[in-house]
Amino acid sequence: MIKHIEKLKNQLAELARIVNAFQSEAVQIRIVDRLLQEMGFEDMENRASDFLALEGSQINAANKNMGAIALKKPGATKMLRKLLQTAFFNESRSIAAIVDHCKEQFGSKVRAPEFSDILLKLVKQKRLHRKRSDDNSRFKYVRV
Repeated sequence: MIKHIEKLKNQLAELARIVNAFQSEAVQIRIVDRLLQEMGFEDMENRASDFLALEGSQINAANKNMGAIALKKPGATKMLRKLLQTAFFNESRSIAAIVDHCKEQFGSKVRAPEFSDILLKLVKQKRLHRKRSDDNSRFKYVRV
């Protein structure tokens, strides 16, 4: 039994090394999802919980992160894309207003610096327009 656990532990370590080689979290999730599908688990919620229920506390501890990845709240990019699909940017908004709105709507704890690069990219793609505010010389963003 111990040899079986050691073999499984080595396989999981090798798998983790391969999955972590991909920088994109989305790709990592797809790889783990596909692996669990091939193992015969039905849907992601059941797959994650069933996979974590395997024997061996070390296996459970190592794989709890896989279930947590699927349960994460959306990141700054995903939230901004969702906001672009709504009328939110029909009025000019500061980064602080965007952060506050995301806290309310998505329940996220994303900070303002996480939005700044994404907003700049959206400006360069001409999906948003950026202008300086008259009151505090900070930028406000509005739909083009």
